[in-house]
Amino acid sequence: MRVVLAEDLFLLKDGLVRTLREHGFDVVAAVDNGPALLRSLLAERPDVAVVDIRLPPSFTDEGLQAALAARRQIPGLPVLVLSQYVEQLYARELLADGLGAVGYLLKDRVSHTEQFIDAVTRVAHGGTAMDAQVISRMLARNDARGTITDLTPREHDVLKLMAEGRSNAAISLQLHISDSAVTKHIANIFAKLRLAPSEDDNRRVLAVLAYLNA
Repeated sequence: MRVVLAEDLFLLKDGLVRTLREHGFDVVAAVDNGPALLRSLLAERPDVAVVDIRLPPSFTDEGLQAALAARRQIPGLPVLVLSQYVEQLYARELLADGLGAVGYLLKDRVSHTEQFIDAVTRVAHGGTAMDAQVISRMLARNDARGTITDLTPREHDVLKLMAEGRSNAAISLQLHISDSAVTKHIANIFAKLRLAPSEDDNRRVLAVLAYLNA
């Protein structure tokens, strides 16, 4: 699986390259600034991009904007962004096109190799990998119609796990409830959020996240 990596801190970049290669990924480019990232993404068309949001020359959202520019030319290009902090605006921008194959991971998660590799793999395969802290911030916001307040505590738990990209089976194991109970909770969530239920796990996650951030 081919990866383009963008990180300006040399030691972290070197560590990520080694971690990815140790787990079977082919790092075809490792760059440290926004313009080089965009060029590499368009030239290499990797299976997944792992991108620090803040890159030179601006150190604002240079990495994210380069990734989004590449996705406009290569729709659905898988992108996992790394950030030091939870920045909801950036998360919303990443999810805005509704195509999936996106992830948002806090940098302190990178030291947890299994979690990092799982996120890269999930995004590369077209899924969504959102950091639990990002989801918590999103769910904490009440939308304009106040529908989040209509959810029961259990439905809130299920929605949070859905937004993290968990399957029904994984939610069942995590919450120690039956598969049928998970299905019922999800149906109730979509009804209360006025979202049509879908069998496509990735689409349902994106729909819920987009709705919560409307």
